[in-house]
Amino acid sequence: MATDVEVLEAAGREVRITNPAKIFFPRLGLTKLDLARYYATVGEHVLVGCHRRPTTLYRWPNGVDAPDDAFYQKRVPTSRPEWLETTIVRFPSGRSAEFLVVADVAHLLWAINLGCIDINPWPVRADDVDHPDELRVDLDPTPEFSFAHAREVAEVVREVLAEHDLVGWPKSSGKRGLHIYVRIAREWGFQQVRRSALALAREVERREPDLATTAWWKEERFGVFVDYNQNARDRTIASAYSVRPAPEGRVSCPLAWDEVPTADADALTILTVPDRVAEIGDPGAGIDDAVGRLDSLLALADEDEKGGVSDAPWPPMFPKGEGEPVRAAPSRRKTQGRRKSGS
Repeated sequence: MATDVEVLEAAGREVRITNPAKIFFPRLGLTKLDLARYYATVGEHVLVGCHRRPTTLYRWPNGVDAPDDAFYQKRVPTSRPEWLETTIVRFPSGRSAEFLVVADVAHLLWAINLGCIDINPWPVRADDVDHPDELRVDLDPTPEFSFAHAREVAEVVREVLAEHDLVGWPKSSGKRGLHIYVRIAREWGFQQVRRSALALAREVERREPDLATTAWWKEERFGVFVDYNQNARDRTIASAYSVRPAPEGRVSCPLAWDEVPTADADALTILTVPDRVAEIGDPGAGIDDAVGRLDSLLALADEDEKGGVSDAPWPPMFPKGEGEPVRAAPSRRKTQGRRKSGS
């Protein structure tokens, strides 16, 4: 008789995987236990991206073919192992939430047992949740563009970062784009990190105006969107070596820069990545030894502002920023204007 619980050992602990035979990736025939075993295999490399970070639980309890059942959960359940580490994050609204802190591979497996498929950490460490140690560049091609175009823009991002004494660490997003992470000193709050990311994105756009865009409104975008708002507080990106909740089981996989020009995102999956890591190691392993500063990017932001360039739109759930333009899509602004003029 098949058991409805499997126990995996990690970090000196036993982690229960309930309903291990539940199919999570129907196209691949992979189960919840297969997913847990993937994370057990590559777990030490996953920790490079999420160790000791508050982590949002993105739960897919019925697998990738049931997206309507998926949900985000900030607060850890009250029923949990006594060894589970957490931290309190407070929000501008005055509310707070007790987040999972990924302390070791056992914590990863505990999250997978809840139905998490990818790992979504904050860009901060648990001992200081208000000062990011990571700037994140998210390159997201519009529907008419492709992963190949994101690779081209990534090279420009690398060039701009180097000019500002920063080192970028690329990885596939596991979908259509690329992520580039930058370790930074923990001296700036979220607003200044986002301001730096916006200045970086605008410089990339200036150098590749026919390919890169910072247009927040989808109706204005053309090319590869450099999503500066991924650095706003409470935004998360799938961490390194995360399996993405998609039928193909693609992985957000770290890449060496010399791999970027020819990288094939479709070839980086839950089935192939463990062998890749065993063969070549982790291209992102040195990220914690490359801590940089934002002074130069903030100076670039100052230059933009002196030149009359205002802030860019924030995500809709955020308070309106100082100097932010009208927070409405251009087509909606025109409609509102016509309504007002006819009233």
